[in-house]
Amino acid sequence: MKKICLFAVLGLALAFSSCSKTEKKSEEKQADSKMPVFALIDSASYEFGAVEEGAIVEHSFRFRNDGEYPLIVNNISSSCGCTTPEWPKEPIGPKETSSIKVRFDTKHKSGPQVKTITVYANTEPAYAELRLKGIVNAAPKPEAAK
Repeated sequence: MKKICLFAVLGLALAFSSCSKTEKKSEEKQADSKMPVFALIDSASYEFGAVEEGAIVEHSFRFRNDGEYPLIVNNISSSCGCTTPEWPKEPIGPKETSSIKVRFDTKHKSGPQVKTITVYANTEPAYAELRLKGIVNAAPKPEAAK
């Protein structure tokens, strides 16, 4: 009899604990669905083709906040000091669009190039990656004086 009561109590405890976990997961999913969403309008990668060394490549990555709360871009870092981003400092409201402008200075760069720009925001996941890709043709070397 004691064993039956013990198993009944344990069964009830297990049933109630699994209900609370299910409720928590449901609440977390609802909170996640309301988070800001960094949604690119175009591609996350921009192919700039072939350019001469010394050229400045510029591209604007357009995005929209598909979440229910304002999206805040906290920081942006690039894989190289030759790549500089400009981003909106003010919050981007739900369903609003904005852009991140990226400049790549090809000075002292030649050959195939891939530059990664990491965008940190109050989203889930907390970051997104953008890429510039292309080929930089070496500048002609000046002839030595004779």
